[in-house]
Amino acid sequence: MSAADAARAESAPVLELRGIGKEFGAIRALSDVDMSIAPGEVVGLMGDNGAGKSTLVKIMAGNFHPTHGTITLDGREHRFDRPLDARAAGIEVVYQDLALADNVSAAANVFLGRELTRRVGPFRFLDHRAMNARALELFGELKSETRPRDLVRSMSGGQRQAVAIARTRLAKAKLILMDEPTAAISVRQVAEVLDLIRRLRDSGVAVILISHRMPDVFSVCDRVVVLRRGTKCADKRVDRSSPEEVTALITGAKEFA
Repeated sequence: MSAADAARAESAPVLELRGIGKEFGAIRALSDVDMSIAPGEVVGLMGDNGAGKSTLVKIMAGNFHPTHGTITLDGREHRFDRPLDARAAGIEVVYQDLALADNVSAAANVFLGRELTRRVGPFRFLDHRAMNARALELFGELKSETRPRDLVRSMSGGQRQAVAIARTRLAKAKLILMDEPTAAISVRQVAEVLDLIRRLRDSGVAVILISHRMPDVFSVCDRVVVLRRGTKCADKRVDRSSPEEVTALITGAKEFA
């Protein structure tokens, strides 16, 4: 274990889930899931379709209330009644579709809903110069070549991810949930996105990476959590597991690890 890994292991968790369960009528989507993540840690969340990943993410993001269990953030128990509550507490989500506006610039997307303004007499105007300057700083921190004034519709998949991640950095997120960020993009762009995740980790942000791509998880994650039929069947350091073991856990060839 490296010094950085040891420091993360000793850090108080950013997020702790204890006994999380979710039922939709007679359907049990999650059963007593425990999970935690420390500052600067990247955890891969894996499982087959219907395993409960999306439900768990929506609980963390404030879309669903758990039927039972507790959510603790920075040592304080929280109840999120809506996504805005989770965002206010420091949890941001980068969804697979990224929720970007293609017809405006990268900077405008970064500040979408949080626009900076300046006053001229009795009027207020959007401060494009300030937003472009701050967006450039954020892209610089992420070491992305994305330019603030470029239109999103002309960007590659990797650049779009940089815009979505810069938006979470503007919000000073403590935890970022990333939903299949490397789906349907080129190999070069996958490498760019994984580098962005490493930048987040190195800046102390916790990241939960929801992915079906085994190479990505074993490349960038510290731990992997596997769900099967709504139950957590593994929570292991990636250096103590293997793609073959995780595949067996996902498919049920291996029960628990």
